[in-house]
Amino acid sequence: MRAVVQRVTEARVTVAGETVGAIEEPGLCVLIGVTHDDTPTKAAQLARKLWTLRLLAPDAAGVEQSCSDIGAPLLVISQFTLYGDARKGRRPTWNAAAPGPVAEPLVDEVVAQLRALGAKVETGRFGADMRVALVNDGPFTVLVEV
Repeated sequence: MRAVVQRVTEARVTVAGETVGAIEEPGLCVLIGVTHDDTPTKAAQLARKLWTLRLLAPDAAGVEQSCSDIGAPLLVISQFTLYGDARKGRRPTWNAAAPGPVAEPLVDEVVAQLRALGAKVETGRFGADMRVALVNDGPFTVLVEV
């Protein structure tokens, strides 16, 4: 599994003009891609990593904080294009991206695992034509792979 994690002050995802998920306070916007050999175990590992990753503003002692430290929300959005390959030619291939019937339950598992850890999680809508708007804090963006 692969995730692009962005520290944000706010973020929202809309489908056909309707907001389907939003965070309106500092937290993380997470785009998740799934490949063919990913498993529920990897989904749980990614959830734990996202929940405890120290990317948020430092505390009074100067130590960066995680969502688990301060109860910050996450907006999780499926993103098959994270496994796009544009090394050859001008048109990316998506061969490494898992098909929807494989990917959707694994993205749902990441969300379920985050919620089980105590996270406030908003989501996009799998397979929909989504519009994502966010205010990247920093900007601060990292790639996480499990």
